[in-house]
Amino acid sequence: MDFDLNDDQRMLGDAVQRLVERDYRFEQRRAYAAEPDGFSRALWAKAAGIGLLGLAYPPEEGGLGAGAVEVMLVMQALGRALPLDPFLPTLVLGAAALRAATAGQRASWVGAIASGDRVLAWAGAEPSSCIARRDASGWVLDGSVPAVLHGDSADALLLVAGLEGDASRRALFIVDARAAGLAREGWRTHDGRRAADIRLQSVRCGAEACLGDDSLVEAVEHAGIAALAAEAVGAMELALGLTVEHLKTRVQFGAPLARQQALQHRAAEMLMALEQSRSMAMYAALMLDEPDRAERARALAAVKVQIGRAGRFVAQQAVQLHGGIGVTEECAVGHVLKRFALLEGEFGDGSGHLAAFARSGGFIAAEAAA
Repeated sequence: MDFDLNDDQRMLGDAVQRLVERDYRFEQRRAYAAEPDGFSRALWAKAAGIGLLGLAYPPEEGGLGAGAVEVMLVMQALGRALPLDPFLPTLVLGAAALRAATAGQRASWVGAIASGDRVLAWAGAEPSSCIARRDASGWVLDGSVPAVLHGDSADALLLVAGLEGDASRRALFIVDARAAGLAREGWRTHDGRRAADIRLQSVRCGAEACLGDDSLVEAVEHAGIAALAAEAVGAMELALGLTVEHLKTRVQFGAPLARQQALQHRAAEMLMALEQSRSMAMYAALMLDEPDRAERARALAAVKVQIGRAGRFVAQQAVQLHGGIGVTEECAVGHVLKRFALLEGEFGDGSGHLAAFARSGGFIAAEAAA
């Protein structure tokens, strides 16, 4: 299998990296967090202007039609900035959700998303906490979804709901965030992003609001895990780079810390964890096109476990090697640690994915079946 990037892919990664280096330095990120939406609308418009927000959407509706590898490169570059923006739900999850939508559904949403006019949030609740029932005009939604990232600034929610009569069956809806009966209570998360608790009371939406059933929900979740893996690699690159620079410049007892062999070994262990995660992020991107649903689920569960463990290890080592300054607001590595504390729980925590991977028989069973 050829893992080399082509010229277009390298140019895409470089373009996003330049955007990050110019407009998303750590000091700028802290200023963006203080804005009303918790992220910079001006930077969001710049991202739309270079086609970033429409990256994975169909070209016939105004997107660029990029694949999973291109999305991986973009999310990895963005991960180095610890982004506060709703790139994941808008750029990745929305594209996965609308991929199998009708032409009318895509026409209603893709152009506005790609231009930066519509921001999405992922409201992936447990099916029993939000219930959808049919009526003569479409659907009625009732329930609540806690801790929806970017939920207070989103224009629409990608909402997972159980179906009335069988809450274990899930469906995915795209719901206007300002619909009658929908209430949002916003707050700031531990890692500096914005979130909201969502309550729905007899929220009505048309039949076209339903995008698909449980198989679509699972496909969107898998796309989210793969994108998080790529973002995590970028965050680990940031943490390792800052840590190596600190070891080279911090002088103790007349010599840089980098001369201490024990600290060299710890930096080498961080690098190994990063490279393992880089491979798993590539594996996740390639497995998104796997037609075998069970095999794809097994692969993404393994990715989620590895990324969670490696990210937490790299971030913890980075903070420890920086010393006390590593936990201050002014030091970026502390924010990496906060990011991984929340990232590990997105789309299911590591223990749940590890249990699912074990029930599937793991890679050994998959190889035996092959």
